[in-house]
Amino acid sequence: MRLPMTDGAVDLETVCRMVDEFMAAGFNYFDTAHGYLDGESERAIAAAVCRRYPRESFMLANKLSSPHFHSREEIRPLFESQLSACETDYFDVYLMHSQDAGVYEKYKALGAYETAYALKREGLVRHVGLSFHDKAEVLSQILREQPEIEIVQIQFNYADYDSPSVEAKKCYDVCRAFGKHVIVMEPVKGGALATLPPTAGAILSSLGEASAASYAIRFAAGFDGVVSVLSGMSDLDMLRDNISHMKDFVPLNSEEQDALERVREEMRSLSAIDCTGCRYCTPVCPMKIPIPDLFACMNARMVYADPNAEYYYENYTQDGRLASTCIYCSRCERHCPQHLEIPRLLRDVAREFEK
Repeated sequence: MRLPMTDGAVDLETVCRMVDEFMAAGFNYFDTAHGYLDGESERAIAAAVCRRYPRESFMLANKLSSPHFHSREEIRPLFESQLSACETDYFDVYLMHSQDAGVYEKYKALGAYETAYALKREGLVRHVGLSFHDKAEVLSQILREQPEIEIVQIQFNYADYDSPSVEAKKCYDVCRAFGKHVIVMEPVKGGALATLPPTAGAILSSLGEASAASYAIRFAAGFDGVVSVLSGMSDLDMLRDNISHMKDFVPLNSEEQDALERVREEMRSLSAIDCTGCRYCTPVCPMKIPIPDLFACMNARMVYADPNAEYYYENYTQDGRLASTCIYCSRCERHCPQHLEIPRLLRDVAREFEK
């Protein structure tokens, strides 16, 4: 989803180098989905991993994503196309993608869970799980009704730990109450916890030379039942930094935990938009507004005091797709895993950058 890109295409040479260093360091879990990079993510996995390494040497996760099927009959052909794109005979983990209350009802009605369980019985899937973006009570309902689910992928980081919109801790607690393994996504909150505002960053800098991202990833990895922490790595520097603190993993000590709590308090005092950059909103926007990019500009201006925020806003909107062109149809809100009030926030962005 966040692979290195050159001129709009996946930089496969860099991906292969990253995969080689990743595997050499003892790591072996790869995560993709049919919609990531318009299908290029699956093909990159095939070229960089599946063709180059013995299949038993790595784990590969893929997902059944809601936009790509509209009937029970479409699920198996979609799954088979994913196997073909990745050039593999099976997936180690197959996730019911981006479950919330509404999406779950669709998956139930179309027999998606039953199909996935059948794929497991046939040996085409080793483990069935789900990725989740909703309240903890919805997750409880799903796990009660789907006891065959083995793994739950949740958004989990120290900034969202007690967030009323994400409910990271509550969702984690539900997973553990049902005895499910946990895969963490967004441990660095879409990169927001890698480059902190100066006042927050100074708190972590006082601990030593480790990167801000390293504390975020170690926070997530230190919880019982967490079997993998997914970090979207876009270049070799990110990869090497992650390896440096995860190869011989040590959980956060009490001093580091206290520092993260102070960072959390500092971040709460700053105005921020809780967008993770998943881009689920952009395909449904009739005005083609680059919503996550404009929110990133707003966060850069308001939270990180980035002097280049206005430059980037002008760059993202040079074709006329301004925040002010929003027609308030709210389609974006129905697809936002963070449940953001996107039209209202776009008005705020317009006021800030279109004075």
